[in-house]
Amino acid sequence: MAMTPEVTAVLAADAKLGEGVLWDAERGIVWFVDIKRHRLWHFDPASGSNAYTEAPAQIGWAIPTEEGPLLCGLKDGLYTFAPESGVFAKLCDVPGEPSGNRLNDACTDPWGRVWFGSMDDAESAPSGRFYVFDRGEVRAAGPSGITITNGPAVNASGTRIYFTDTSAKKIFVADLSEAGVGEARLFADTGALFPEAYPDGPVVDAEDHVWTGLYLGSHVARFAPDGTLVATIAIPARDITKMAFGGADLKTAYVTSATKNMTQQDMAAKPLSGSLFAFPAPVQGFAQTRARLG
Repeated sequence: MAMTPEVTAVLAADAKLGEGVLWDAERGIVWFVDIKRHRLWHFDPASGSNAYTEAPAQIGWAIPTEEGPLLCGLKDGLYTFAPESGVFAKLCDVPGEPSGNRLNDACTDPWGRVWFGSMDDAESAPSGRFYVFDRGEVRAAGPSGITITNGPAVNASGTRIYFTDTSAKKIFVADLSEAGVGEARLFADTGALFPEAYPDGPVVDAEDHVWTGLYLGSHVARFAPDGTLVATIAIPARDITKMAFGGADLKTAYVTSATKNMTQQDMAAKPLSGSLFAFPAPVQGFAQTRARLG
């Protein structure tokens, strides 16, 4: 069950809350965010070059669009980001969101829709829920009443979508189609498998298996389509947040991590925490659909 590929810290980002990692195939770079430092990072694995742009608020995710800019989820709504100019522009609010909430994680489906979640910024009230952005319109879709949402994640065929309730240590799955989303049902109770850890950002591979970062768990874990745990990979950081498949062949795994809840003693034990990591993936990912703004 335990796999042991060589895991490398490819960027010492010193992230307080690294998240939202994804591969931008058109640009050949990795995007990820540091939510608490308001940073949108890019990393070029071919050259090692990297930089960040400061967002106007906490930024949960950034997804390339068909139109060119990135679509980003910030604390107060959706923005576009132009990589060439470094400019963020407010696109729309998320209707009905409490002022104490922020946006946390997102993905696209094969139709270019963006699925994302909100959460209580203080991580205490069950005020979070899931939404879909569909060609300019934001509407509630998926589970609600969640303290810390993560995901969603959609499989390559667009037939399944996974929602994570991090505080409850559960991952849910629902049927998905171009017409909409079905009712969520339990996929995996990670608390029974990793009592000290919390499931964080999920991603699906080309074999329809689900990977999740384990916050407080120092691992990523892989689940079969029936929810059975089939593999774990140790990462040299304590709080693992999200994984993505990248590279030209989509067989390099990139992993973000966090430090915001770590003491000096914790950091001494796991000094690479806050880095962006990479390892040769045992399976291939699949090309992510670019978001459609309109």
